[in-house]
Amino acid sequence: MGRADRLRVILYTRLGHVDPHSGAHFIMRISRICAVTALTGLLAVLCLAPVASQEQDAGPTGPSPYDVVEGWHKPFAKQGFAHGGNSGLFAESPDRIFVAQRGETRLPIPIPSEFSGYAGSLGINTLRATDLRTWQNCLYTIDGDGNVTDIWDQWDYLCAGSEGPGPHRVRISPYDPERRVWVVNETFHQIYVFSNDGSELLMTLGEKDVAGDDETHFGRPQDVAFLPDGRILVADGLDNHRVIIMDSDAKYLSEFGGAGDGPGQFNGIHALGIGPDGLIFALDRSGGRINVFRTTVDPAKVDFVDAFPGFRLPLDIIVNDDAIWITDLGPLRFVKLDFDGNHLYTWNVPRDLPNGYLEVHTFTVDSDGNLYGGDNQYGRSQKFVPKTGADPALIIGTPWVAR
Repeated sequence: MGRADRLRVILYTRLGHVDPHSGAHFIMRISRICAVTALTGLLAVLCLAPVASQEQDAGPTGPSPYDVVEGWHKPFAKQGFAHGGNSGLFAESPDRIFVAQRGETRLPIPIPSEFSGYAGSLGINTLRATDLRTWQNCLYTIDGDGNVTDIWDQWDYLCAGSEGPGPHRVRISPYDPERRVWVVNETFHQIYVFSNDGSELLMTLGEKDVAGDDETHFGRPQDVAFLPDGRILVADGLDNHRVIIMDSDAKYLSEFGGAGDGPGQFNGIHALGIGPDGLIFALDRSGGRINVFRTTVDPAKVDFVDAFPGFRLPLDIIVNDDAIWITDLGPLRFVKLDFDGNHLYTWNVPRDLPNGYLEVHTFTVDSDGNLYGGDNQYGRSQKFVPKTGADPALIIGTPWVAR
């Protein structure tokens, strides 16, 4: 990670955390504001000029077409704990949303009166406050009202002992009749495949704590995606900068990508999206762009198509029938693009509580058109419902699926 990228991460993610025994949270908040103000000036000199030269026309920017359902994600942790970073979300239906979280967060004792059910309300950054993290309740489901419906705590041992962030994504293939649940654990370099009810661990890919770049090992994988013919794509991701192509039995076929700034290369692959006509969209996180590929008649080969620059830290992606939606960090925003890379619409996401975000690390849409965004730093998820009279073109649809 270069100097400019480190400064971006510091500026947009550094909140620190409150000493649970000091009671000095108000002082810490003021200190954080001052620190961000100083960093903004430094960032303007070192970061913004080189990035601006690569940016495309940002297109129209306007208000969010959604209303936030306040207080939607209901707390369920035992007293003294709160949600951890919500790194993965997947809406299987409007009444069953999967959450992969980076453990839970220990709260200050006694719990301050301003605690609002999530750690961020106390100024705790759940991504950075690793000393407050405990590996429990890492996978669970919630209903459409934000209430927990099933906790898969029998699988917490798969994250226990991690010194890193742990689970990164949760996905289900739209082409899988068994609706198996895929969870990517970047820290242990593994991918787990569970039965839909969570009763069985059906498959483990990768070797725990062993990074590698061969056919059976990963280097901090970030995401999985599914092609209509059953092939599986793995964004192998932060160390190897490659996308692995697997057959329907998760056997290695080939790979594409590689580290660099050239066509089809990456500086960290953070998320994958699949579109019509064989299109594959891969977020080059630190490269600040979307790399576009297309499948070929050879199941082991894809062609590079194009690159869409103009982003700072693209985080997650949903591809619809004729457009792409991504979240980007710096400024934090949702961006809609067409398949030629033109920016069609942007709406910025506020940082301010109670409804703000520090990082929309993941987002998902259910079949009723509700949007859910997971915050990896404030430590919660939020539900968004389309505003009455909102332009349908500005509402994010469910991911494209071959019919």
